[in-house]
Amino acid sequence: MDAVDPFDQAEHRPVMLNEVVAGLALRPGADVIDGTLGGGGHAAALLAAIAPGGRLLGLDADPAAIARCRHRLAAAIAEGRACLVQANFRDLARVANAAGFAAVDGIVLDLGLSSLQLADRTRGFSFQAAGPLDMRFDPSQETRAADLVNRLSEDELADLIYAYGEEPRSRRIARAIVQARPLKDSAELAAVIMHAMGRGRQRIHPATRTFQALRIAVNDELEALRAALPQAVHLLRPGGRLAVISFHSLEDRIVKQFLQQEARDCICPPRVPRCVCGHRATVRLVTRRPLQPAMEEVIANPRSRSAKLRIAERLPESNAHAAGADVAAHEASSAN
Repeated sequence: MDAVDPFDQAEHRPVMLNEVVAGLALRPGADVIDGTLGGGGHAAALLAAIAPGGRLLGLDADPAAIARCRHRLAAAIAEGRACLVQANFRDLARVANAAGFAAVDGIVLDLGLSSLQLADRTRGFSFQAAGPLDMRFDPSQETRAADLVNRLSEDELADLIYAYGEEPRSRRIARAIVQARPLKDSAELAAVIMHAMGRGRQRIHPATRTFQALRIAVNDELEALRAALPQAVHLLRPGGRLAVISFHSLEDRIVKQFLQQEARDCICPPRVPRCVCGHRATVRLVTRRPLQPAMEEVIANPRSRSAKLRIAERLPESNAHAAGADVAAHEASSAN
Protein backbone atom coordinates (compact mmCIF):
# COMPACT_ATOMS: atom_id res chain seq x y z
CA MET A 1 0.00 0.00 0.00
CA ASP A 2 2.50 2.56 1.12
CA ALA A 3 5.60 1.48 -0.79
CA VAL A 4 4.03 1.53 -4.25
CA ASP A 5 1.49 3.64 -6.05
CA PRO A 6 -0.48 1.41 -8.48
CA PHE A 7 -2.51 4.28 -9.91
CA ASP A 8 -3.61 2.37 -12.97
CA GLN A 9 -4.68 -0.71 -10.98
CA ALA A 10 -8.32 -0.19 -10.05
CA GLU A 11 -8.83 -3.87 -9.26
CA HIS A 12 -9.02 -4.56 -5.54
CA ARG A 13 -7.10 -7.60 -4.30
CA PRO A 14 -7.37 -8.35 -0.59
CA VAL A 15 -3.90 -8.91 0.84
CA MET A 16 -3.01 -12.25 2.45
CA LEU A 17 -6.62 -13.38 2.19
CA ASN A 18 -5.99 -17.09 2.76
CA GLU A 19 -3.68 -16.41 5.69
CA VAL A 20 -6.24 -14.13 7.36
CA VAL A 21 -9.12 -16.60 7.00
CA ALA A 22 -7.00 -19.54 8.17
CA GLY A 23 -5.46 -17.55 10.99
CA LEU A 24 -8.78 -16.44 12.43
CA ALA A 25 -9.90 -20.11 12.54
CA LEU A 26 -13.57 -19.17 12.28
CA ARG A 27 -16.41 -21.66 12.40
CA PRO A 28 -19.95 -21.57 10.98
CA GLY A 29 -22.17 -19.39 13.14
CA ALA A 30 -19.35 -17.13 14.33
CA ASP A 31 -19.62 -13.36 14.70
CA VAL A 32 -16.80 -11.37 13.10
CA ILE A 33 -15.80 -7.74 12.56
CA ASP A 34 -13.96 -6.31 9.56
CA GLY A 35 -12.78 -2.93 10.81
CA THR A 36 -11.43 -1.82 7.42
CA LEU A 37 -13.82 -2.92 4.67
CA GLY A 38 -12.00 -1.36 1.73
CA GLY A 39 -13.15 -3.25 -1.37
CA GLY A 40 -14.88 -5.95 0.67
CA GLY A 41 -12.55 -8.82 -0.25
CA HIS A 42 -11.79 -9.90 3.30
CA ALA A 43 -15.42 -9.39 4.33
CA ALA A 44 -16.74 -11.62 1.53
CA ALA A 45 -14.31 -14.40 2.45
CA LEU A 46 -15.16 -14.11 6.15
CA LEU A 47 -18.88 -14.35 5.41
CA ALA A 48 -18.23 -17.55 3.48
CA ALA A 49 -16.18 -18.96 6.36
CA ILE A 50 -18.88 -18.31 9.00
CA ALA A 51 -21.86 -19.50 6.96
CA PRO A 52 -24.39 -20.65 7.81
CA GLY A 53 -25.59 -18.57 10.70
CA GLY A 54 -22.60 -16.27 11.14
CA ARG A 55 -22.78 -12.48 11.17
CA LEU A 56 -20.35 -9.80 10.02
CA LEU A 57 -20.04 -6.19 11.12
CA GLY A 58 -18.08 -4.05 8.64
CA LEU A 59 -16.63 -0.61 9.29
CA ASP A 60 -14.85 1.88 7.09
CA ALA A 61 -14.21 5.60 7.49
CA ASP A 62 -14.55 6.08 3.73
CA PRO A 63 -18.16 6.44 2.55
CA ALA A 64 -17.13 5.33 -0.95
CA ALA A 65 -15.91 2.02 0.51
CA ILE A 66 -19.21 1.55 2.33
CA ALA A 67 -21.12 2.20 -0.89
CA ARG A 68 -19.04 -0.34 -2.81
CA CYS A 69 -19.44 -2.97 -0.12
CA ARG A 70 -23.18 -2.42 0.20
CA HIS A 71 -23.38 -3.43 -3.45
CA ARG A 72 -20.92 -6.32 -3.19
CA LEU A 73 -22.43 -7.74 0.01
CA ALA A 74 -26.04 -6.92 -0.83
CA ALA A 75 -27.29 -10.50 -0.45
CA ALA A 76 -25.73 -10.93 3.00
CA ILE A 77 -27.11 -7.57 4.11
CA ALA A 78 -30.60 -8.50 2.90
CA GLU A 79 -30.38 -11.78 4.81
CA GLY A 80 -29.35 -10.00 8.00
CA ARG A 81 -25.90 -11.62 7.99
CA ALA A 82 -23.96 -8.40 7.39
CA CYS A 83 -24.21 -4.93 8.89
CA LEU A 84 -22.09 -2.09 7.44
CA VAL A 85 -21.38 1.17 9.24
CA GLN A 86 -19.41 4.20 8.11
CA ALA A 87 -17.08 4.77 11.04
CA ASN A 88 -13.42 4.91 11.91
CA PHE A 89 -12.18 1.85 13.78
CA ARG A 90 -11.06 4.12 16.59
CA ASP A 91 -14.79 3.97 17.55
CA LEU A 92 -14.87 0.18 17.29
CA ALA A 93 -16.38 -0.60 20.68
CA ARG A 94 -19.15 2.01 20.41
CA VAL A 95 -20.16 0.84 16.93
CA ALA A 96 -19.95 -2.84 17.82
CA ASN A 97 -22.09 -2.52 20.92
CA ALA A 98 -24.68 -0.44 19.09
CA ALA A 99 -24.88 -3.05 16.30
CA GLY A 100 -25.21 -6.03 18.65
CA PHE A 101 -21.62 -7.27 18.34
CA ALA A 102 -20.56 -6.86 21.96
CA ALA A 103 -18.64 -10.17 21.91
CA VAL A 104 -17.18 -11.63 18.71
CA ASP A 105 -15.07 -14.53 17.49
CA GLY A 106 -12.78 -12.67 15.14
CA ILE A 107 -11.63 -9.20 14.11
CA VAL A 108 -9.52 -8.18 11.12
CA LEU A 109 -7.85 -4.80 10.57
CA ASP A 110 -6.21 -4.24 7.16
CA LEU A 111 -4.36 -0.97 7.70
CA GLY A 112 -3.30 1.78 5.35
CA LEU A 113 -4.60 2.64 1.92
CA SER A 114 -6.42 0.61 -0.74
CA SER A 115 -5.67 0.52 -4.45
CA LEU A 116 -9.21 1.75 -5.04
CA GLN A 117 -8.49 4.93 -3.10
CA LEU A 118 -5.20 5.39 -4.95
CA ALA A 119 -6.92 4.99 -8.29
CA ASP A 120 -9.48 7.73 -7.55
CA ARG A 121 -8.00 10.96 -8.94
CA THR A 122 -10.36 13.08 -6.86
CA ARG A 123 -8.90 11.89 -3.56
CA GLY A 124 -5.34 13.13 -4.00
CA PHE A 125 -3.67 10.01 -2.56
CA SER A 126 -1.63 9.28 -5.70
CA PHE A 127 1.54 11.07 -6.75
CA GLN A 128 1.22 9.67 -10.28
CA ALA A 129 -1.51 12.05 -11.49
CA ALA A 130 -2.90 15.46 -10.70
CA GLY A 131 -5.57 15.50 -8.01
CA PRO A 132 -6.65 17.78 -5.18
CA LEU A 133 -4.41 17.78 -2.10
CA ASP A 134 -7.08 16.09 -0.02
CA MET A 135 -6.11 12.61 1.31
CA ARG A 136 -9.04 12.37 3.73
CA PHE A 137 -10.54 8.93 4.30
CA ASP A 138 -13.74 10.63 5.48
CA PRO A 139 -14.64 13.76 3.47
CA SER A 140 -16.32 15.24 6.53
CA GLN A 141 -12.93 15.59 8.26
CA GLU A 142 -11.75 19.19 8.51
CA THR A 143 -8.02 18.85 7.81
CA ARG A 144 -6.84 18.20 4.26
CA ALA A 145 -3.33 17.61 2.97
CA ALA A 146 -3.43 21.08 1.41
CA ASP A 147 -3.86 22.59 4.87
CA LEU A 148 -0.69 20.91 6.11
CA VAL A 149 1.38 21.56 2.98
CA ASN A 150 0.47 25.22 2.67
CA ARG A 151 0.11 26.31 6.31
CA LEU A 152 2.63 24.49 8.49
CA SER A 153 5.98 26.12 9.18
CA GLU A 154 9.06 24.62 7.57
CA ASP A 155 10.14 23.02 10.86
CA GLU A 156 6.67 21.61 11.53
CA LEU A 157 6.45 20.19 8.03
CA ALA A 158 9.92 18.64 8.25
CA ASP A 159 9.11 17.06 11.61
CA LEU A 160 5.86 15.62 10.24
CA ILE A 161 7.54 14.13 7.16
CA TYR A 162 10.30 12.62 9.28
CA ALA A 163 8.02 11.25 12.01
CA TYR A 164 5.29 9.75 9.82
CA GLY A 165 7.24 9.06 6.62
CA GLU A 166 10.59 8.11 8.14
CA GLU A 167 12.09 10.29 5.41
CA PRO A 168 15.76 11.10 6.16
CA ARG A 169 15.72 14.12 3.81
CA SER A 170 12.64 15.66 5.38
CA ARG A 171 14.26 19.07 5.96
CA ARG A 172 15.31 19.41 2.33
CA ILE A 173 11.81 18.44 1.20
CA ALA A 174 10.09 20.80 3.65
CA ARG A 175 12.28 23.69 2.54
CA ALA A 176 11.42 23.05 -1.11
CA ILE A 177 7.70 22.82 -0.35
CA VAL A 178 7.67 26.09 1.58
CA GLN A 179 9.56 27.86 -1.21
CA ALA A 180 7.08 26.56 -3.81
CA ARG A 181 3.89 27.42 -1.91
CA PRO A 182 1.02 27.63 -2.51
CA LEU A 183 0.77 24.13 -3.97
CA LYS A 184 -2.52 23.24 -5.63
CA ASP A 185 -2.50 19.54 -6.50
CA SER A 186 -0.78 16.22 -5.86
CA ALA A 187 1.20 16.20 -9.12
CA GLU A 188 2.64 19.64 -8.35
CA LEU A 189 3.65 18.48 -4.86
CA ALA A 190 5.27 15.32 -6.27
CA ALA A 191 7.25 17.40 -8.78
CA VAL A 192 8.56 19.67 -6.03
CA ILE A 193 9.64 16.66 -3.97
CA MET A 194 11.34 15.00 -6.95
CA HIS A 195 13.28 18.19 -7.72
CA ALA A 196 14.35 18.48 -4.08
CA MET A 197 15.50 14.85 -3.92
CA GLY A 198 17.58 15.01 -7.10
CA ARG A 199 18.10 12.34 -9.74
CA GLY A 200 19.86 9.70 -7.66
CA ARG A 201 18.85 6.05 -8.03
CA GLN A 202 16.09 5.21 -5.55
CA ARG A 203 14.21 2.01 -4.78
CA ILE A 204 10.88 3.79 -4.45
CA HIS A 205 9.38 6.95 -5.90
CA PRO A 206 10.91 10.03 -4.20
CA ALA A 207 7.47 11.24 -3.07
CA THR A 208 6.37 7.96 -1.46
CA ARG A 209 7.37 8.69 2.12
CA THR A 210 6.17 12.30 2.07
CA PHE A 211 2.76 11.32 0.71
CA GLN A 212 2.55 8.57 3.34
CA ALA A 213 3.37 11.06 6.08
CA LEU A 214 0.75 13.55 4.94
CA ARG A 215 -1.93 10.86 4.67
CA ILE A 216 -1.17 9.50 8.13
CA ALA A 217 -1.27 12.99 9.62
CA VAL A 218 -4.49 13.99 7.83
CA ASN A 219 -6.32 10.89 9.08
CA ASP A 220 -4.56 10.62 12.47
CA GLU A 221 -3.97 6.97 11.59
CA LEU A 222 -1.48 5.98 14.26
CA GLU A 223 -3.54 7.36 17.14
CA ALA A 224 -6.63 5.67 15.69
CA LEU A 225 -4.74 2.37 15.65
CA ARG A 226 -3.57 2.83 19.25
CA ALA A 227 -7.18 3.49 20.26
CA ALA A 228 -8.61 0.54 18.30
CA LEU A 229 -6.32 -2.28 19.44
CA PRO A 230 -7.39 -2.47 23.12
CA GLN A 231 -11.03 -2.15 22.07
CA ALA A 232 -10.59 -5.06 19.67
CA VAL A 233 -9.11 -7.32 22.35
CA HIS A 234 -11.91 -6.39 24.76
CA LEU A 235 -14.56 -7.31 22.16
CA LEU A 236 -13.17 -10.79 21.56
CA ARG A 237 -14.69 -13.80 23.23
CA PRO A 238 -12.24 -16.23 24.87
CA GLY A 239 -10.59 -18.06 21.99
CA GLY A 240 -11.51 -15.27 19.55
CA ARG A 241 -8.72 -13.97 17.35
CA LEU A 242 -7.47 -10.60 16.14
CA ALA A 243 -5.65 -10.35 12.79
CA VAL A 244 -3.87 -7.13 11.83
CA ILE A 245 -2.18 -6.45 8.49
CA SER A 246 0.29 -3.55 8.48
CA PHE A 247 2.28 -2.08 5.60
CA HIS A 248 5.04 -0.01 7.15
CA SER A 249 7.19 -0.06 10.25
CA LEU A 250 5.26 2.61 12.15
CA GLU A 251 2.05 0.57 12.09
CA ASP A 252 3.75 -2.75 12.66
CA ARG A 253 5.71 -1.42 15.64
CA ILE A 254 2.49 -0.27 17.34
CA VAL A 255 0.78 -3.63 16.72
CA LYS A 256 3.82 -5.66 17.78
CA GLN A 257 4.40 -3.74 21.01
CA PHE A 258 0.72 -3.79 21.96
CA LEU A 259 0.32 -7.53 21.41
CA GLN A 260 3.58 -8.34 23.18
CA GLN A 261 2.44 -6.29 26.16
CA GLU A 262 -0.99 -7.93 26.25
CA ALA A 263 0.64 -11.38 26.12
CA ARG A 264 2.57 -10.68 29.34
CA ASP A 265 1.45 -10.90 32.96
CA CYS A 266 3.67 -8.10 34.14
CA ILE A 267 4.62 -4.93 32.31
CA CYS A 268 6.62 -3.29 35.09
CA PRO A 269 9.97 -1.77 34.06
CA PRO A 270 12.87 -4.23 34.43
CA ARG A 271 14.34 -2.23 37.31
CA VAL A 272 11.26 -2.88 39.48
CA PRO A 273 12.12 -5.93 41.68
CA ARG A 274 8.52 -7.04 42.25
CA CYS A 275 5.42 -6.69 40.11
CA VAL A 276 3.33 -3.69 41.13
CA CYS A 277 1.37 -3.14 37.89
CA GLY A 278 -1.24 -5.87 38.40
CA HIS A 279 -1.37 -6.43 34.66
CA ARG A 280 -2.55 -9.85 33.48
CA ALA A 281 -2.14 -11.32 30.03
CA THR A 282 -5.23 -11.03 27.84
CA VAL A 283 -3.94 -12.72 24.67
CA ARG A 284 -1.53 -15.36 23.44
CA LEU A 285 0.49 -14.71 20.32
CA VAL A 286 -0.56 -17.02 17.48
CA THR A 287 2.23 -15.57 15.32
CA ARG A 288 5.46 -15.00 17.24
CA ARG A 289 6.83 -13.41 14.09
CA PRO A 290 4.66 -11.71 11.49
CA LEU A 291 3.49 -13.67 8.48
CA GLN A 292 4.40 -12.22 5.09
CA PRO A 293 2.83 -12.83 1.69
CA ALA A 294 4.03 -15.71 -0.44
CA MET A 295 6.14 -14.87 -3.49
CA GLU A 296 3.25 -15.88 -5.76
CA GLU A 297 1.05 -13.21 -4.17
CA VAL A 298 3.76 -10.54 -4.40
CA ILE A 299 4.20 -11.30 -8.11
CA ALA A 300 0.44 -11.15 -8.73
CA ASN A 301 -0.10 -8.14 -6.46
CA PRO A 302 3.05 -6.02 -5.91
CA ARG A 303 1.29 -3.81 -3.35
CA SER A 304 1.29 -6.76 -0.97
CA ARG A 305 5.08 -7.02 -0.74
CA SER A 306 5.47 -4.96 2.44
CA ALA A 307 2.52 -6.57 4.26
CA LYS A 308 2.96 -8.11 7.70
CA LEU A 309 0.22 -10.12 9.39
CA ARG A 310 0.11 -10.55 13.18
CA ILE A 311 -2.49 -12.71 14.91
CA ALA A 312 -3.36 -13.03 18.61
CA GLU A 313 -5.96 -15.09 20.48
CA ARG A 314 -7.98 -13.89 23.46
CA LEU A 315 -7.25 -15.86 26.61
CA PRO A 316 -10.02 -17.23 28.85
CA GLU A 317 -10.23 -15.20 32.03
CA SER A 318 -9.36 -18.24 34.14
CA ASN A 319 -6.18 -18.88 32.12
CA ALA A 320 -5.11 -15.26 32.41
CA HIS A 321 -5.68 -15.29 36.16
CA ALA A 322 -3.89 -18.61 36.53
CA ALA A 323 -0.92 -17.28 34.60
CA GLY A 324 -0.90 -14.24 36.84
CA ALA A 325 -1.00 -16.44 39.93
CA ASP A 326 1.97 -18.44 38.62
CA VAL A 327 3.96 -15.24 38.15
CA ALA A 328 3.06 -14.04 41.64
CA ALA A 329 4.07 -17.39 43.16
CA HIS A 330 7.36 -17.27 41.29
CA GLU A 331 8.05 -13.75 42.55
CA ALA A 332 7.24 -14.80 46.11
CA SER A 333 9.59 -17.81 45.96
CA SER A 334 12.32 -15.67 44.44
CA ALA A 335 11.94 -13.10 47.20
CA ASN A 336 12.28 -15.84 49.81
